[in-house]
Amino acid sequence: MSFASDGYVVFPHDRNVAKWAAKAAEIGRGIVAEPDLRSQWLRHDGTWFVGVDALPNRSAGALDGVRLSGPWEREVAKPEAWHKAQLSVVYDGYPGRDAGESDAAHRFRITRAAAHVDGLLAENGRRFLREPHAFVLGLPLNSATACPLVVWPGSHRPMGQALSQAIGTYAPFSVDLTDSYKAARAEVFASQDPIAIRVEPGQSVLLHRHLLHGIAPHSAGGDLPDEGRMMAYFRPELSDPTLWLRG
Repeated sequence: MSFASDGYVVFPHDRNVAKWAAKAAEIGRGIVAEPDLRSQWLRHDGTWFVGVDALPNRSAGALDGVRLSGPWEREVAKPEAWHKAQLSVVYDGYPGRDAGESDAAHRFRITRAAAHVDGLLAENGRRFLREPHAFVLGLPLNSATACPLVVWPGSHRPMGQALSQAIGTYAPFSVDLTDSYKAARAEVFASQDPIAIRVEPGQSVLLHRHLLHGIAPHSAGGDLPDEGRMMAYFRPELSDPTLWLRG
């Protein structure tokens, strides 16, 4: 497995990562119990707590004095500052169906794990680069084998190439990427199958910013604790969006 060729790497257990994950899990359990936050972040008929920026880590990544460090530092440059991490919790029956969700959107979440490239946000049904991430770092906070992260290995290359060509010399935030994004994603689906990444607290997974990934449905099997599958995600943004175009 190579980050450059596969677009992701799973790191083995690291005691510093395990300490941070244990603290994040402790704090996260309190966060998901807050009624206001549950109202804000529960999606898909209550089967996913999205939890964007929900963890109160410091700009250096520390939580209650437990510092953030790990083996990903050998692969990617340390960001100038870590944003508040996402607290993603997937529950029994994921994905439920929200009122108003189309048949196609719900089916895509089940059959294609809602595969996406992070940072391309929908605006009036079209997709634009709005969050030029440097990378995606996932940290499991508890043990669960159901609803794992799934990735399409190597998909960062065709996805990145298609998106970079679509933007060309234009300002990155100005270009409608919808058609190029969908066409490249369809080519990936036609040429390869996803793989599931099952990780335990103390491990970590690093994704290339252009890698196609998603969450497997609960119907695919596996064990899920009552508290759900808890993950923390960091997606530090690049100050220069043109750097996002590079492989």
